[in-house]
Formats: sequence, C-alpha cells, structure tokens
Amino acid sequence: MLAEMRIQGLGVIDDATLELDPGLTVLTGETGAGKTMVVTGLSLLGGGRAEASRVSAAKAVVEGRFSGAGPGALELAEEVGAEADEDGTLIAVRTVSADGRSRAHLGGRSVPVGVLGRLAEASLAVHGQNDQLRLLRPADQRALLDRFAGDAVGKPLAAYRETRAEWQAVSAELVERRDGARRLAQEADMLRHGLAEIEAVAPEPGEDGELVEEAKRLAAADDLREAAGVAQALLAGSDDGENPGSVGLVGEARNRLQSSGDAALSALDPRLEEALAILADVAGELTGYLDRLDADPERLGAVLSRQAELKALTRKYAADVDGVLEWASEASVRLAGLDTSDEALAALAARRDALAVDLAEHAAAVSAARAEAAERLAEDTTAELGGLAMKDAELHVAVLPRTASGADAADSVEVAGQLLVAGADGVDEVELRLVPHPGSAPQPLHKGASGGELSRVMLALEVALAGSDPVPTMVFDEVDAGVGGRAAVEIGRRLARLAQRHQVIVVTHLPQVAAYADRHLVVQKKRGEGITRSSVRTLPESDRIVELARMLAGLDDTDTGRAHAEELLGAARKHRDEDRAAPRKRRARS
Repeated sequence: MLAEMRIQGLGVIDDATLELDPGLTVLTGETGAGKTMVVTGLSLLGGGRAEASRVSAAKAVVEGRFSGAGPGALELAEEVGAEADEDGTLIAVRTVSADGRSRAHLGGRSVPVGVLGRLAEASLAVHGQNDQLRLLRPADQRALLDRFAGDAVGKPLAAYRETRAEWQAVSAELVERRDGARRLAQEADMLRHGLAEIEAVAPEPGEDGELVEEAKRLAAADDLREAAGVAQALLAGSDDGENPGSVGLVGEARNRLQSSGDAALSALDPRLEEALAILADVAGELTGYLDRLDADPERLGAVLSRQAELKALTRKYAADVDGVLEWASEASVRLAGLDTSDEALAALAARRDALAVDLAEHAAAVSAARAEAAERLAEDTTAELGGLAMKDAELHVAVLPRTASGADAADSVEVAGQLLVAGADGVDEVELRLVPHPGSAPQPLHKGASGGELSRVMLALEVALAGSDPVPTMVFDEVDAGVGGRAAVEIGRRLARLAQRHQVIVVTHLPQVAAYADRHLVVQKKRGEGITRSSVRTLPESDRIVELARMLAGLDDTDTGRAHAEELLGAARKHRDEDRAAPRKRRARS
C-alpha cells in the first residue's frame, strides 16, 4: 500500500506530506485549495504525463513510500536494480523541472518513467471522471468483465490466443504460397540451383584453409627439402662416416667422459644421454618429413584446381567455405517451406481448418465463461446499486457475438453455426446496460445513465470487483460528483466497505462520504504577500467535526452545523462497525 506521499512545488502546494491510512483516507478542502494537485501527484507517481504548467518552483518533486510491496512490485524492483528496505518498503520519486523535463527514481536507482507506470499497475489504480468515460467504451467493458471473472475466463482466453496465433500464421503462409506461387517457384529454382552447385563441389568444413597451407608447402618443396636435408645431415652425419654429425659427436663425448674414471666427469653423462635422445628424435622426424615431402607438380595442380572450385562458391554464397555450408543449410530449410505443389497447399489448408475448429472450441469456452461471469457481475452490481439510492435500477451485462461481415472474412471463425470475428480477446462484445426503473428497456450506459448515475454505477462495479482486483491501493477523484442526499451516504458506506479489502484514497466534496474516513486529510489555503499556497494536514477527531460542518453548507461556526456533523459522524461510525462485523459473523457461521 501507499503509506506516505510527499509533494513539493506542485501547483499551489509548496511542501506537504500525506500520511495515508491502510483503510479509507479522505481528502477534503475548499474549491481551489489544491485537492487536484494531490491527484496529480498520485498520477505522476504512477508514471503519468508531466506538465510544466503544474510546476510552481524550480522543480516539482513527488515521493511515495510503498510499504509491504507485493511480489510483482519486488520483482520489478529487482529487474531494474532498485533496492527495497528490509521490510519490503519501496521508495518511488518523480521529479519534474520547470521546463517540463521529468526524471524517475525507484529504490534509489534512476529508472525510466515507464517503470513507475509498471509499478502502478501492480500497486495503484486511480479512478476519476475520465474513468467514467472509459466505462462507456466496449473494449473497457469487456476488460472489466474479464477482470471480474479471473481465471475462469483468463485460462481459456490464454489457450484461445495461443491457438489464434498459430491459426493466423498458418493462414498467412497459405495465402503467401497461393498468391506468390510464381515468385516462390522462381526462388525455389534459384535455391535448388545453388544447392546442386554446392553439392557437386562437396566442400568440407575448413577445407579452404587447409588447401592454402598445402599449396604453400607444394610450391616451396625444393627449398623445404634442402633446409630439412642439411639439418638432418648435421644431426645424423653422412652415410660414409666422414661427417659424424651432432649425434655422433655427442656419442663420442659420452665415451670420453665414461672412460675418464673421474666421478665429476661421469656425473655429466646423464645430461648428455638426454641430449643425445632429443637429437636422435629430431633427426628421425626430419627423415620422415623428407620422405613425406611431395614435390609432385600434378598434386600442386590438383590443389590449385580445387581452390578455384571453392572460390567460385565463395564468390556467390559466402566469404568462406564454412559460410557456404551454412548458406546451404539455411537454403534447404527455406526450400522445404516453398513447396507450392497442390499436395503441399492441401496439407497446409487442412492444418488451417483443423486449427479453426480448435479455435472455435476455445472461443466458445471463453464466451460461456463470460456469460456465467456476466450474470454474477450483473447481480452483484445491481445489489450495490440498491444501496446507492438506485433501488429500482438494474445493471445488465450482455455478452454478444461479433458477427463477421465481408470485410472481416479473413479473420473470422465459425462458432455454433455463426461466422464471428476472431479478435485478440475472443469473439465477444460486452455491453453494460442500465435499467433505471421497472418497465423501462435496458439502455447502453452512454444512453441510459446521467453523470451522477454513472458515478454510482462505477462505484458499484468497483465494490463488486473488490474481491478479484489484485491492486492494493485505489484512488477515487470526486467519483461522487452529481450525487447528494441519501445516495451520498451510501457511496461513503460502499467506499468504507471497499476499504476492508483495499487501501482506498478518496478526494471528495461531500460530508456524507468524508464521515466514513479512517483518516481525514484537509487541504488548506494560506494567503500571504498576494500569493496563495496550500498545505495538507491530518485532522484530529475534534477538527473533523469542524470540517464536516464547513462542508455542510458552511455551518462550521454554528452549534446547529456542528451538531449535524456529529450526528453524521456517529451514523457513519455505526454503519462502519456493522459492516466490519458482518464478515466476521459470516466466517463464524461457516
């Protein structure tokens, strides 16, 4: 969760530290006091876009301390080389200069801003007026349903996507082979010609280097024979005995030392014996070298001819023989994939059709799981709407097939007799529909819901999704806009319920919502020298009464206003205690 956040130089906030409760934290203040800057700070901390116009000093700094970071956040920190504290706390910092340049740090390590975005995906979800607009988009409605369904949709959807990727690859290959048959046939002929040419020469790995060395030896055979012969004669001596050579001379030296009778001279004999053995070995190897040395001009011609054959290949296919062999290997693989015969195309088409059948089965499984989850989501959300002063309203979650048209034929698959578009997320469209009162027809949200109703629908959905949402911290920016009276009380109660499973941070202008807070923060304006600045402080219990009374139409300086605030706060405490006791009772009964 986000335990603490510090904001410096952002908008009207010079320097403020927000200590956040693990449960429900509310943020209130007069219009223009700077509540929006707190949400902006949270957005920056989550990798959001930086705007220089928001910076009120040389630079703006937002620092957040995430305590008890989950596995996803810790894995991200390890990936980028950031260091968490011993208790798992992660420090994230975002800095924005007056010229709009932005920097990010995580765990003491400078990181790309996108890393903070990835951290926010696992740790922080900000909901505001824009989220209500996103709630109107079909793709977001489908994603919301899938989030609620969890693995029930996630697992078949993963299998569907894997099969779809293979189906698309096979389909694309079949189209390429059919449409490019002439081009592919020409390419195949070129590859066959090259492979036949290489096969006819039959080069061996490293052969070109070996031939270069052999050619050098053959071309210099006479000089090599003379050098080796002279060296061998100097070592072994002449056949007529006139020149004893080094071997004979060392042997004579040994005889002289052995016959001297002197112990000191005899002690040198083992060393001469070793030298004699080495000289004899070298003389023998030189004799063998001379026997092997071939000065045959025909062999030299054969080597030069073989080199010419190999050079003809290296000019066309690669820099050396090893490269030519690698080209041949790759060409063989490519040639196998260029088969445009009727048999090959038929086999590929059969594979595509078999994958289409598998894909249809996976798509049907995804649709069935969505339909089941849609019923539960509609039921849970409708129940929540009943408590949000929309007792006669119902939310319907429709899972509809995406029927394919002529333009979609290439990406369509037949499911239960219908030709449907096989998109990345399945063959379904999801539409949230609101029935505002009995007898009315279900209407899509963008047609059947006012701004206040959209706020309540979104909150009801969030409460319904609370059990399946892994994000520990949720931020709501005036989602209670356009709401008042009894509905505002119920929104506060639902947010408090949501805070039993998540850390919830709410920016609100409604006292009915603020009364449910576990911790109440207020943004206060300070004027001096013609400049307005704001600070954030945590309200003690006594000051909460004053702030709630102010929010109740500015009645903070009247006994009536304070009495009303105390009554509101007392009712909220009662509701909160009841809601917290209800789960314990259910667990005890089970």
